[in-house]
Amino acid sequence: MTLSTILFDLDGTLVDTAPDLAYALNALLLENGIEEKSYKVIKPLVAHGGKALITMGFECNESHPEFTQRHQRLLQIYTDNIDKHAKTFEGIDDLLALIKQRKLLWGIVTNKPENLSYLLLEKLGVKPDVVVCGDTLEHSKPHPAPLLYACAQLAVDPKSCLFVGDDKNDMIAGKNAGIKTVAVTYGYGTVAQDWGYDYLIDYPQEIQRLI
Repeated sequence: MTLSTILFDLDGTLVDTAPDLAYALNALLLENGIEEKSYKVIKPLVAHGGKALITMGFECNESHPEFTQRHQRLLQIYTDNIDKHAKTFEGIDDLLALIKQRKLLWGIVTNKPENLSYLLLEKLGVKPDVVVCGDTLEHSKPHPAPLLYACAQLAVDPKSCLFVGDDKNDMIAGKNAGIKTVAVTYGYGTVAQDWGYDYLIDYPQEIQRLI
């Protein structure tokens, strides 16, 4: 089937948000008299969201009485600094221009909350055809529902789409939605063969050969 649409994960695939999330976590740790964590330690956890950062930074789980308060404060700091360092990965802007030139549709399917996703995209001037966030539906990735919802919003067949992501949950969601998947090695996770991806790329420019 002819390609109609390319869907992207957001953090670690389309936009490099790790530096600002690392900044927010370390600012919160310092507020609580705790030593900063290295960027190398923080970066792999970014794909798993703010709660994973709190768990690592404070060495506690969600049953801790201050967990929710800490998580909310982390999100507040991050929101205030959401575009401090964030930028699209090298090659993404050219890729999006090519997608537009080829008259293809494109969108974002992320587990990031709507308020943060839309704020970030507005700050960066990125305008996809559809955005589905972690709290848009009852289910988020790795459930296929967000991807299928994106396809429905665009009125396209999932079989005519590609989904690009940097996390195993992206590949699981894509497979279960009947969408061909592209795993990227430049993101925040360490790609493993058992992810079940259809294509593997090291740079955004490599997606051009698929379209």
